[in-house]
Amino acid sequence: MKGTDRENMGRVKGWLLFFYSVPSKPVSNRMKIWRKLSKAGAAQVKGAVYILPMNEEHYEFFQWLVEEVSSMGGEAAFTRVEAIDSMKDQEIVDLLNGHKEAEYQPISKTIADLEIRVNSIRKGSKSQNLKTLSEQIAKASKSYEEILRTDFFSSRIGAALKSRLNVLKTLTKGLPGALPEAKPAAVPSRRLEDYQGKVWITRKKPFVDRMASAWLIQRFIDKNATFRFVDESELPAAVGKGHVTFDVSEGTFTHLGDLCTFEVLVKAFGLKDKTARKIAEIVHEIDIKDDKYSNAETVGLEEILSGLRKSVKDDTELLEKGMSVFEMLYLSKAG
Repeated sequence: MKGTDRENMGRVKGWLLFFYSVPSKPVSNRMKIWRKLSKAGAAQVKGAVYILPMNEEHYEFFQWLVEEVSSMGGEAAFTRVEAIDSMKDQEIVDLLNGHKEAEYQPISKTIADLEIRVNSIRKGSKSQNLKTLSEQIAKASKSYEEILRTDFFSSRIGAALKSRLNVLKTLTKGLPGALPEAKPAAVPSRRLEDYQGKVWITRKKPFVDRMASAWLIQRFIDKNATFRFVDESELPAAVGKGHVTFDVSEGTFTHLGDLCTFEVLVKAFGLKDKTARKIAEIVHEIDIKDDKYSNAETVGLEEILSGLRKSVKDDTELLEKGMSVFEMLYLSKAG
């Protein structure tokens, strides 16, 4: 077994199997479920059986998908298993990586074309528009990042493409006509006095970003904040006067560009606390998983919060316990 394969196996914590059937008409319903499974990175094992690595995000995704299939008049269920008798774990990893490699192929062809054109410019050709080329490199990079999000076991082609994109960006940087590097997402400034004594609304089953954001809100922004949980389908009907939404789609405070909700809150209110900013890196690392930061606390913290999520069923209690963990983390780093 190769080194990369051994690393992959060390990251397997069980599997989630999803089974479903929907009425044959309308066809759009079947396509809708298939697209959601595909976007989540699920691989088809057999018939209408799909598989994902076990983690809390995937568990929650399948919970929602079961409800959606039921609303279509279909049937769905999912189960967690430690192993599949007829398939070795490495075979499943290979299956998932195979799906990723198929998705990466169009980007690989695009990058190959861009490499030829960039080298042509560097050799003195003036037939290429460097600004257009820079835009196309940025577009290919964005497409790559979308697929990378569900490249759970770091497929070899994914790692190779990342290296090739980095080389392309380095080669074009500084050449006349190249696009400037993308600026960080602009976060509108907010005043603390406008956000006092509010009801802060977020999604059910809070996890890392929501727990950390709630802690940040109560410690630095709104000491009298209270928290409510709703299904995203209930928004915006559930939001009234004195309510603020966070970490929900199109919320007052939510992901912006490559920033997680916690980071957006820090920037929006201009928080200067160094320890809170360090925690922002840790939250980003767990939530976004883009290798932007590297902190020793990340793995242990994620496992603690995952354990909380498994053992505590009430959302309010879960949020409070998660906030306590971040308070302890803050005190340990601030001291």
